[in-house]
Amino acid sequence: MNLVESLGAQRLLAIVRGKDPAAALRTVGTLAEEGVTAVEVSLTTTDALTVIRRARAELGPDALLGAGTVRSAEDAARAVDAGASYLVTPALVDGLASYGVPVLMGALSPSEIEQALAWGADAIKLFPGSLGGPGYLRALRDPFPEVPFVPVGGVDARAARDYLDRGALAVGVGSPLVGDAADGGDLAGLRARAAEFRAVAAGETP
Repeated sequence: MNLVESLGAQRLLAIVRGKDPAAALRTVGTLAEEGVTAVEVSLTTTDALTVIRRARAELGPDALLGAGTVRSAEDAARAVDAGASYLVTPALVDGLASYGVPVLMGALSPSEIEQALAWGADAIKLFPGSLGGPGYLRALRDPFPEVPFVPVGGVDARAARDYLDRGALAVGVGSPLVGDAADGGDLAGLRARAAEFRAVAAGETP
């Protein structure tokens, strides 16, 4: 799978984390139904590996389903075994290239970005994006014009639009999109927010 091409086409990565495994699985399925097809299940989700395994079975082998909050090679091994087709880290994590799946690696400073690329990151998760905002991404584009960035952290619909306008490959969105759905909350609200974020990703006015 070419992660950069896939995220560049979707421009939106949904981040699912919650305390209710069944609700988390329903959230992944609902997002897919609403056309949000790039989804990351955080390993901080209760029974996350089972959620990933069952979501993979339901969505099929080609679904853009990844594991997030990967903090070690051991996390990576378990996630890939469960069916994750890519890995997302919150910070610099070495030793992931050997697992044969793309890596969206967390970094913030220019030095961290260089290290992530040296360790084989396919794209950079700019995290926490809220620290610098869209203006920081714009500043990074000059020294890193070819690096694919995915800002994550505090990305609401307005920030998502600004990031994408400033050259982000995609945006990663957790609670502003998912809300309480992964804890057993409202799926109707999730569907409405999914439509809003999909419109932003498509460059439309929601």
